[in-house]
Amino acid sequence: MTTPPALNVLFICTGNSARSILAEGMLNQLGRGRFRAYSAGSQPKGQVHPLALQTLAHLHFEHTGFSSKSWGSFAVPDAPQMDFVITVCDQAAGEACPVWPGQPITAHWGVPDPAAVEGPGEAQERAFLDTAVTLKRRIEFLLALPLAKLETLAIQREVRDIGKR
Repeated sequence: MTTPPALNVLFICTGNSARSILAEGMLNQLGRGRFRAYSAGSQPKGQVHPLALQTLAHLHFEHTGFSSKSWGSFAVPDAPQMDFVITVCDQAAGEACPVWPGQPITAHWGVPDPAAVEGPGEAQERAFLDTAVTLKRRIEFLLALPLAKLETLAIQREVRDIGKR
């Protein structure tokens, strides 16, 4: 019996510096080869927020090799074809996205921007941890779906509903 190819998931956020990076890192590890996660932004900041990397490390996830990049890099002919495109911030959810080849399943899993939290370092660290915990829980719901047994419309509904949890 052959192993099915990994499903490609693109997490999108405006700046691609925090939430989408957290989701990419966690799904790549938790997905154990069943999923291949990527992240991008509509207006990438050009650098990953240090607390995003610190949070991944704190939770024992890989925390190196990430970069802030434009979603346009995934809309070119030689880019990996996405099976899922998931926005993780409200601003990106309302923007006009590129046309993704292959008609991927789309969903919105909005979470507050931890990079927008002001105040002492502990408050910022807590915001990043809270965001990571929420995204991790949603990723675990995604991983629990019996994707091989569901039709496309049912998968679409289930993945969208995860964002409401």
